[in-house]
Amino acid sequence: MELVAGCYEQVLFGFAIHPEPDTGGDPKEQKWTSAADFTHHAHTASLSAVAVNSRFVVTGSKDETIHIYDMKKKIDHGALVHHNGTITCLKFYGNRHLISGGEDGLICVWDAKKWECLKSIKAHKGHVTFLSIHPSGKLALSVGTDKTLRTWNLVEGRSAFIKNIKQNAHIVEWSPRGEKYIVVILNKIDVYQLDTASVSGTITNEKRISSVTFLSESVLAVAGDEEVVRFFDCDSLMCLCEFKAHENRVKDMFSFEVPEHHVIVTASSDGFIKMWKLKQDKKVPPSLLCEVKTNARLTCLGVWLDRVTDTQKSLPSTAEPSPVSKKQPKINKKEAGDVVQEEERQSVPDSEKCGLTGDSDQPMKANTPLSVKKRKMVGMLEKQKRKKKKIRNVIVNPTFLL
Repeated sequence: MELVAGCYEQVLFGFAIHPEPDTGGDPKEQKWTSAADFTHHAHTASLSAVAVNSRFVVTGSKDETIHIYDMKKKIDHGALVHHNGTITCLKFYGNRHLISGGEDGLICVWDAKKWECLKSIKAHKGHVTFLSIHPSGKLALSVGTDKTLRTWNLVEGRSAFIKNIKQNAHIVEWSPRGEKYIVVILNKIDVYQLDTASVSGTITNEKRISSVTFLSESVLAVAGDEEVVRFFDCDSLMCLCEFKAHENRVKDMFSFEVPEHHVIVTASSDGFIKMWKLKQDKKVPPSLLCEVKTNARLTCLGVWLDRVTDTQKSLPSTAEPSPVSKKQPKINKKEAGDVVQEEERQSVPDSEKCGLTGDSDQPMKANTPLSVKKRKMVGMLEKQKRKKKKIRNVIVNPTFLL
């Protein structure tokens, strides 16, 4: 596996991580080793986002570009230029699609094979601050500086719902099974249930929240402008435990599972990346597996796992029914301070629908030179038939001329 982290100093760091061989000691005391693998200086401004799939690492920056790094070959794979403003968020869905959001208010869907922009959506009147893709790949959520939470139907490539919220949210995240999602505003986390699309509870952190990651369907790890990481239960809204992770504020977190290990990774402004082994009981603080010192002000984090994933996983084709039209969530329009409205349905041309996923194998019918020539010949034959019929009428019925 490899830790990748971006920083204010315009560099992407890569550190190879190796579990130490089992020597028969206490498995609770097992430590992992790290080794510097690469530094990739592709951007001309600080890095703002990073995303990882089974082969590529992509980074977004304030220089308005998205750079692609091939982890298999360890080479720069090129850059994507479409946004006009800082790249604020990057999310892979499987190995086929990448979705990006930026300060220009755009959400872009990219083909992660050909690296082409399949769809560009004007998502928010202000900046897109964060986005999250539902585990099914059929829905996405985004928040922006226009004080809205928007639900996107990725099957049809259009907005499904707009919910006005009181303040600008800066994080939105689906739970692992997609049964709930959370919206972060400053130091508060609103927990929404998908079936009702309403807030079931609110979690309050001590300071402004900078990063969240689900450890399970109900347990959420929360980091903010402080040295502490807290685990919260999204059902009871109670804090399960907290532990000091760094000497400065935690900027980003990432969690993943490998055999016999459930790991959470934290990156901080103090320049350290730390890996923690989670306990089965989330009320018990995790134990430190390893740490890496970068001597940089870290901003974003990802973990590349060198393993085969489902390469067929991609955004659904337009032939599949929309989950939004299949089951509409109940809308509570009387909720204080919130206004929920359904976006007017816009007819999307078939060519644009195909452009969302890029999976259409049906060629478009075109007017080839042969078909044009054929139509001209048919027209000439019909004209000659009408002329012969007119002449025949004149001969048979001479009174036609009178």
